[in-house]
Amino acid sequence: MSESEAPETEEEEQGEGEEEVVAEEEAEHEATAGAKLFEKWDVTGIEYVDPSTERYLNVTPVEHTMGRHASKQFQKSEISVVERLINRLMQTGENTGKKQQATRIVRDAFDLVHERTDENPVQILVRAVENAAPREETVRLKYGGISVPQAVDIAPQRRVDQALMFLAQGAYNASFKSPTDAHEALASQLTGAADYDVQSYAINQKEERERVAAAAR
Repeated sequence: MSESEAPETEEEEQGEGEEEVVAEEEAEHEATAGAKLFEKWDVTGIEYVDPSTERYLNVTPVEHTMGRHASKQFQKSEISVVERLINRLMQTGENTGKKQQATRIVRDAFDLVHERTDENPVQILVRAVENAAPREETVRLKYGGISVPQAVDIAPQRRVDQALMFLAQGAYNASFKSPTDAHEALASQLTGAADYDVQSYAINQKEERERVAAAAR
């Protein structure tokens, strides 16, 4: 094969790979059309207030994709935000790998959120993530051996990551060695963040991040 033919072959293979991914996504969309999350909650008609994070708040009726996107860079945004919350709940030592347990916690928390608010819990989750996503944070820059904090804007994808981390940490802190059940703690975090309650852990952490960043401008 000549050198002039190699780039064309690589481009053709890349194009075929992209077409296969698109075909898989279309097939998955057709298969899940009309389905409901946990066989209860409708995922259509979800309203977004923050246009910057809307692209990264994907909502689908699939709560377990079996790690389909695990090896693809930045493909976590194609996963449902509900599954991303489930995965985040597993990121503590004693909960690692307990996907079914984390799924059950989220499912029970959604039922409790619906009882308290009489709204679609998926909408509450999206609103909670939008409210708890910080807009600024600080980085450390070194000038001649001196470390100086500098405020920077946060990318939308990282904003969603941070919000999910705050929600999961708040639920973990409220339920660890406590009579409060995990699903009750998670439901409280979701409703508090959705209402922008500064007493909730997620909103408190967001305000703290932005306060520190404002002081470092």
